[in-house]
Amino acid sequence: MSDLSAKPVSALGGASFDGFAKVREIGPLGMITLRAKPGTKGLDQAVKAAVGTGLPAVRRMEWSGPADTGRGCGWMSPDEFLLILPYAEVSTALAALEQALKGEHALAVDVSDARAVFRIEGEKAGQVLAKLCPADIDRLEPGELRRTRVAQVAGAFWAGEGGYTLVSFRSVAGYVMGLLSHSAMAGSELG
Repeated sequence: MSDLSAKPVSALGGASFDGFAKVREIGPLGMITLRAKPGTKGLDQAVKAAVGTGLPAVRRMEWSGPADTGRGCGWMSPDEFLLILPYAEVSTALAALEQALKGEHALAVDVSDARAVFRIEGEKAGQVLAKLCPADIDRLEPGELRRTRVAQVAGAFWAGEGGYTLVSFRSVAGYVMGLLSHSAMAGSELG
């Protein structure tokens, strides 16, 4: 049986790599998957109570406080949102969501321990993702969220101050760190 009072442990213990861009694991981070159709009664208020933001537009992130360090809500699909917040506040946020969505068809689940979170930073950070993802990184706007593949695994990322934040499944964290590190190796910059 697990000890629920134990300090959370990130997937890779804060691994990092320095190449032409810096890659580092930044977990643990609180994350809640919220499933509800747009227009669900109380959905806007639920998200506001949980993380202090409104509902994001399609493929966007909304932040309460500084991006990547505050509380946020990202659009993942037409009926799915990713709430981001400090790890220690997840249970409080889940209670707020449950209260605000009582009686509505919705699902809120703590996925914090099922995810690994990475930061790719530096002037050429976008090149690291451009080598791995079928997305036009150069056209990614600040606050835009992309849900796509990172090589052959699922991932989601967004641009933030000085780089990108990438979320993957914890089960493939080592693989993703290896991909990011290899992609960021000095001397392998694009054109």
